[in-house]
Amino acid sequence: MRTKSAAMRWGGVAIFALTAALVAGHEVLGARQSAMAAEAKEQPYVIEYYYKAKWGHADEFLTLFKKNHYPVLKKETELGRMLKVTMATPRYHATEDGRWDFRVTIVFKSAAIANDNFDSSALIKQMYPDQETYKREEQRRFEILESHSDVPIKDVDLDAR
Repeated sequence: MRTKSAAMRWGGVAIFALTAALVAGHEVLGARQSAMAAEAKEQPYVIEYYYKAKWGHADEFLTLFKKNHYPVLKKETELGRMLKVTMATPRYHATEDGRWDFRVTIVFKSAAIANDNFDSSALIKQMYPDQETYKREEQRRFEILESHSDVPIKDVDLDAR
């Protein structure tokens, strides 16, 4: 009887210890996930925007982009929403299905800011008092596009195991 009672006691202690370890592990994991989520909120967030203009319209697209859209992006950078805005164009040509004319890379301050549905209409009205011309030119900028895509970018750590 004594052996059975001791075994039950040790079994109870083992279950208690296992439960305590699981709870502690869960709390550590939860704290780590919270810390990682908080850190991720503060990490820069990169989106690449690819534009493919209809043949013969790349220069017109660039002119309209620089006139009407880039100043708004610069203003958002001044406001602290974005850290950097750059544009690139391919040095050589590609096949038609893989062709793009301009890649705009925006580094946002964080993923939260990149996805906060910021309404730039007040900025646009302030920056472009002639809204009729602005809207007409922006419509034209999109009319001459063959395609446009937005690609959020995630860095890959090549040294990680």
